[in-house]
Parts: sequence; structure tokens; C-alpha cells
Amino acid sequence: MAVPGINTPEREEVVAPDETIREGANPRAARARARVRQMATHELLRSTPARLLAVGIALLLGALAAGLVASAAANDRKQDIDTLLATTGPLVRSSQNLYASLSVADTAAATAFLSGGVEPREERDRYSQAIGTAAAELVAGSDVLSSDDTSRRLLTDIATKLPVYTGLVETARANNRAGNPVGGAYLAEASSLMQGDILPLAEALHTEREAAMLAPQSEFGRPPWAAIGLLIVLLAALVATQVVMARRTRRTLNLGLLFTTAAMATLLVWMLAAGLISATSAHRAFRDGSTPLSTLSSAQILAQQARTQEILQLVRREEHTEHGRLFVDNTDELRNLLRDYSSPIGADDVDRAMQALDEWTESHQRMAGALEVGDWTTAAMTTLSSEPDSTATYFDTVDDALTAGGDRARSEFRDNVARSSTVLSALGPGAVGITVVAAVAIPVGMWPRLREYQ
Repeated sequence: MAVPGINTPEREEVVAPDETIREGANPRAARARARVRQMATHELLRSTPARLLAVGIALLLGALAAGLVASAAANDRKQDIDTLLATTGPLVRSSQNLYASLSVADTAAATAFLSGGVEPREERDRYSQAIGTAAAELVAGSDVLSSDDTSRRLLTDIATKLPVYTGLVETARANNRAGNPVGGAYLAEASSLMQGDILPLAEALHTEREAAMLAPQSEFGRPPWAAIGLLIVLLAALVATQVVMARRTRRTLNLGLLFTTAAMATLLVWMLAAGLISATSAHRAFRDGSTPLSTLSSAQILAQQARTQEILQLVRREEHTEHGRLFVDNTDELRNLLRDYSSPIGADDVDRAMQALDEWTESHQRMAGALEVGDWTTAAMTTLSSEPDSTATYFDTVDDALTAGGDRARSEFRDNVARSSTVLSALGPGAVGITVVAAVAIPVGMWPRLREYQ
């Protein structure tokens, strides 16, 4: 407190040192602090804990990526095989049944026409059943094919022409029952439509479906290189990380990373083993199933074509003209196909078909000889009767043998494709499970090392 009359020095205001720095050197101090923070951050990023954290995150992401890619590869391969088993294979069988039923219908119509007047009931039923089967196969095939599929367009063309064919056959029958010679002209027109348009469409459909079934063969034998490569890279990274950590921390084992390594190695071995078994089964399916089946299907088509030409030769009472020539061409091609057949699947059936084919051609020559001398009755009996030496009996033997061989090949194909799919069933979900467990083990193994630097 100041006393009046006494001179006292004026009080000087005291300024704190930090306030002086803030007022006089604020920009310089800010830059200094920024440099300090930058250096501290840089040192932190270069520190061992930061590196361990970065390595742990990289391993975690790598494990998840490798496991998910492996699971996706297994699931995609299994889906392709299941599609082959459930859709592509049955479509091939359906196209073969369609061709066979159309050929049987044409043969039955011509056979019934030979009787004159009212055709035998069994031939009429055979024709009706064949047309019904063809219609059912048309519907079944169109239900599972997309609108822009080539097979769908072929089915549509067949479905459009089939009613025209059946209409011509019914007109031929009506005139035949009435005794009008024009019935033969209608039957010839119907057979020409079937042989020239409908059956070639059905054969093209069968060829296209067979090509679709054979197309995945190379894919099934190709390993999933992306998944295998990722797993190998991940395992190498895990091993390298454990070696470096062992040297830096002077500890031999890291249980978390060791568990992850074992889990991902197990996944790699599982994928290689399952892939090898699956690929081997798929290869066997095509070698012992699909390829023989394709040959036997082609042989059966040739036999049916030859039988149709034989019936038409009899209907038109020709000795050695167009239909006779086509019969010889078909049977020669069929004989060469059977002679070159080398698969053990259905080999006995092929031998039986080969023997029956030789007897069939001999019987056909007797029929052609009877036509040549004008003995149409003997030719008809040789061609149509159920006697053991008739061409009808030999054709049935050839057709039955080829059908039996085809069934064996088809069964072999389906069994091997099913086995190829089965070994992959657990791989996709198993890869996900192993990956999750392995990924959890990575932070579990890294955490104790990080705590040492706190």
C-alpha cells in the first residue's frame, strides 16, 4: 500500500517466459513442434512394434484372401461338375432319345403301310408311342434351355415340322385304308420330310449337345493355379515371418503363427489331393464313359438310318437304287465304327452288335434278291417277320446291343462324374472354416510379442 508523500518506484509488470515465447517466437516454435512430432511418428513407424503390426495385418489379409479364393475355386468346380451331371448329360440322353423315337416313328409308319388297308395294331401303337416320346423329349429339352441357345432353336424347328409330318402320315393312312394309290405318294412325302429335314435337325441337336458335354473336359483337368499360388505364397510368408521373429526375439516358436502355418498347409494338401482325385475321376468319366457313349450313340443312329432305308426300299420295291445304296453306306460306316471301337466298356455288346450286323446284311441281300426277281412277298417276310433270320430280328439285336453298351458307358460316366463331385463337396466349406480359424490364430500369435514393447 502506497503512503502519501513518500516517493515509491513504479511497479513493473512481470511477463512470464512462456508468454514471451508465444508472443515473440510463435511460428518458430510451431515448426519445431511439428518437426518433433514428425520425427516421433517416423520413429514410431520404423519401430519393431509397428513392423510387427504391419506384418500381422498383411498375414491376416493374405490368409483370408487365399482361403476365400480356394473356397471359391472348389465351389465353382463342383458347380460345373454338378451341371454336367444334372443338366448337360441328361440333355445328351434326351437328344438321343428324340432321334431314336423319330426314326422309330418313321419306320413304324412305313411298316404299317406295307400291310395294306388297316395296319396292324402293334405297329400303330409303336408309331403313336414313338411320336409321344418325341413330343415329350421336345418339351423336356425346351424347359431347361435358354431362348438364345442353338439347341433351343433346333428343338423349335423340329417341333414346327413334326405336326406337318404326322399330318402327312395320317393322310397317307386314310388313303391307304380307302385303297387309293395316292396314299403311297403322301407316305413318300412324309418320309422325305422326316429323312431330309427332321432327322438331320435331330442329329445336329445330338451333335451339339455332345459337344457341350465334351467341352468342359479340359477345364476339369486344369488345377486352380490362382488358389494354389496364393496358398504357397502365404505359407512362404508365414515361414519367413517366424524365422525373422525367432532371430529378433530369441524365441524358437510362435504358437499362433505355427498353428496358422499348419492349417493353411493342411488346406493346400487337401486342395491338391481333392483336385487330383476329382480330375482323375472326371478324366475317367470322359475316357471310359463319354467317349464310348458318343461312339455307340453314333452307331445306333447309323443302324436306325439303315433300317429306315431298308423299309423304304421295300415300300418302293426297289432292288439296288437309292435306298439300297444308302443302306449299304450306312451299314459300312456302322461296321467301321464298331471295328474301331477300343474301349473295354461295352466291348461284349459291340461284339454282339458286330455279329448281328453281318447277319443283318446277309439277310438284307436275300431281301434285295427277292425284290430283284419280283418276289415281293418273300422280300416282305424277310424284312418284317419275327423269324430268327429276318432283317427285323437282326436289326433288333444290333439295336439292343448298342443300347446296352450305351447304358454301360452312361453309367460309367455318371458314376465317375458323381465321384468327382463328391470329393469336392466338403472342400469349399472346409476351406472357409480353416481360413477363419487360421486368421484368428495370427493376432493371437502376434499379440504377446507386441505386449513386450509396451
